[in-house]
Amino acid sequence: MKSNVLSRYRVMAYVTAVWLLVFTAAIILKYGFEVGDTMLISQIHGVLFIIYVIFAFDLGSKAKWPLGKLGWVLAAGCIPVASFFVEPKITREVRPLLTDAPAIAKA
Repeated sequence: MKSNVLSRYRVMAYVTAVWLLVFTAAIILKYGFEVGDTMLISQIHGVLFIIYVIFAFDLGSKAKWPLGKLGWVLAAGCIPVASFFVEPKITREVRPLLTDAPAIAKA
């Protein structure tokens, strides 16, 4: 598997997580304090989440994950701050599977 598959997933995991936090804050402001609108933020997050799902599915299929693990990774994109914890774990797990990654010498 090429490293760009992992890189795309990592970027979208963080971007989607940040937009989910922005969306959550906008919902709290709208319904808690009757300030602002969530339409534009929700649409941006929706598009970013779709891209995240595509990249996560691509990574999962190339890493040959079982369906349950893929579901767990996809669910992390739906829970605020979960991607910040799941992404490093997935990166550590997938990095040895990369074919174009430089070899790391152990001291």
